[in-house]
Amino acid sequence: MTLFARLHAKACFTGVIVLVLSLMGLHPVMAATEIHWWHAMTDANKSAVEELAHNFNASQTEFIIVPTAKGSYPQTMNAGLAAFESGNAPHILQVVEVGTATMMNAQGAIKPVHQLMRDANQYFDPKSYLPAITGYYSTASGEMLSFPFNSSSAVMWLNADILVRAGLENAPLETWQQVFDAARKLQAGLSPGCGFSTAWLTWIMVEQFSAWHNYPIATKVNGIDGLDTMLKTNSPLHVRHIAQLSDLQKNKIFDYSGRNDEGENRFVSGECPILISSSGFYGKVKALAKFKFRSAPMPYYPDVAGAPQNSLIGGASLWVMRGKTPHEYRGVAKFFAFVSGTERQAWLHQQLGYLPVTRAAYETTRASSFYKTNPFHEMPLLSLTRKPPTENSRGVRLGDMVDLRNIWAEEIEATLERRKSAQAAMDDAVRRGNEVLRAFERRAD
Repeated sequence: MTLFARLHAKACFTGVIVLVLSLMGLHPVMAATEIHWWHAMTDANKSAVEELAHNFNASQTEFIIVPTAKGSYPQTMNAGLAAFESGNAPHILQVVEVGTATMMNAQGAIKPVHQLMRDANQYFDPKSYLPAITGYYSTASGEMLSFPFNSSSAVMWLNADILVRAGLENAPLETWQQVFDAARKLQAGLSPGCGFSTAWLTWIMVEQFSAWHNYPIATKVNGIDGLDTMLKTNSPLHVRHIAQLSDLQKNKIFDYSGRNDEGENRFVSGECPILISSSGFYGKVKALAKFKFRSAPMPYYPDVAGAPQNSLIGGASLWVMRGKTPHEYRGVAKFFAFVSGTERQAWLHQQLGYLPVTRAAYETTRASSFYKTNPFHEMPLLSLTRKPPTENSRGVRLGDMVDLRNIWAEEIEATLERRKSAQAAMDDAVRRGNEVLRAFERRAD
């Protein structure tokens, strides 16, 4: 029998089986459609992603969410865009918040969330989400481009046990000078290797620092109002702050830990008793720290008029990639509706420290006694909404932000290593960064 004949016979046999099952009132079991989700979560956050996928998969039989860790935030975004170019993109791609401009300008690569939900006839009310969070991922007319997932903001994490032993449990830690003084005392006594440190160097010390003091990072509302934006991170305030850190680095009162989350490991080990990082660090602290801990808002310089202003949103959102079938998009929309559920949003907020994306999740948590015993969960949201945002504190939407962050980090490192003055380093960061912005602008045109 020829190959064609064998295939034809097999197809006829399958058809007979389906017909017989139908006549008996039964239906053949169809394979569930896989929905691939590439993400950048690690540790407790990765476990949460896997639990969400498991719970969704268990809630219905039509779709299966398949989460896959693809490395760091930049690695995940680059992998997703490269996969789209080769025709093998995932359905859902987790992208760090400052990758928004890059994703918006990735020609034809994304399907906006508001369009996805409408096409899938899935109930979707943008007003049910907190505007302080969703506004960053929306158009000027309020149409959501991506789905906010693990939203966070910046906080100062404190080793409460060490502060008590150092007699600093009641010391004010609101201003930068107060933090410098406390770190000096800690470094001289209980913590000789590190008075205080930071994770996510440029997110904290450039982006969050700027918004908290109501200083611009760039023109055109930090790039939100146009691609023809110019950096302004060599202001006297920026230079002053980086110079302060460089001076403190000499005696490890401030001790640099690295560009990403390296400082978080030094905090949970007890090495650095004060750390400025993301509120999303909570899951890791809770799991690994062997000491009592607490958190506080970021420090500020009190001589800067209007400071503190408001913090910026951090974390990441979920982008939907183009090139999939309507049926697959219906699965993605169904999953987004599932994740938006009040119970699941409250769980993400309470267990991992991420901000509640929906109003209902926030109101449910606030109505309970949760914040009374866990005030650090509400504090990042209060920092984010402390004052109505200004043009300097609405957010940052700059092209090729990963490259900009690398430039800022290189120049700040040159200052910390005493190879450049803070002024020269920040001037060079602006010059080099503007070259990146102009190249991005030309590509986007």
